[in-house]
Amino acid sequence: MTNPVIIALDFPNWQKTDQFLQQFPKDEALFVKIGMELFYQEGPQLIKTLKARGYRIFLDLKLYDIPNTVQSAMTVIGQLGVDYTTIHAAGGQTMLQAGAAGLKAGAKQANVKPAKLLAITQLTSTNEAQMQQEQLVSVSLPESVAHYAQLAQQSDCDGVICSAQEITTIKSKTATDFLCVTPGIRPATSQNNDQKRAVTPLEAAQMHSNGIVVGRPITQASDPYQAYQAIKSEWESFK
Repeated sequence: MTNPVIIALDFPNWQKTDQFLQQFPKDEALFVKIGMELFYQEGPQLIKTLKARGYRIFLDLKLYDIPNTVQSAMTVIGQLGVDYTTIHAAGGQTMLQAGAAGLKAGAKQANVKPAKLLAITQLTSTNEAQMQQEQLVSVSLPESVAHYAQLAQQSDCDGVICSAQEITTIKSKTATDFLCVTPGIRPATSQNNDQKRAVTPLEAAQMHSNGIVVGRPITQASDPYQAYQAIKSEWESFK
């Protein structure tokens, strides 16, 4: 699964998460995203349970703190054997490098493969006016995203979380193998909700995304497995 469809498990607890996952065939090799709410409720045991089912895991905690704290936290995350995890590029180069070092150290201690470290540039719920007015960032949104992507690449990160519209610019400023994972994916028939820069699975594929994160269009569908298969089919239709 080089370019995965990642299901965002945005549920409040394990009971609701398991009820959702029971709707998928047991041999379906899912790639799932665990966010703050579910992880803070269930803790590391959740990761162990999902890994035992053969799932790949994106642990999305968006770390942002002083370098020493981030390094220590990433060491713990590295020991869990997850596949992807996140950090805020706005924390700066020293923090990013500390996070990357901690992640690798933790993986080595646990004798597992290091997770891919993905930096947050600007949240997909943020538009340019908000960024400029609330964050006092004077450049355009694409410029801010490109800057953070370059900083992340120079600071030992493996890629970024970004809108599909930003991928071409990011890869031109970094490298073609620098990962661009895209949230805010919405099928054409779905509402955008709080995602300001949403695209369809096909559009993301055409823009050369390295993976897409899909939440409500799957988790709130009347038939989640059918919705997942439809999105996966659309995503994989572009070669």
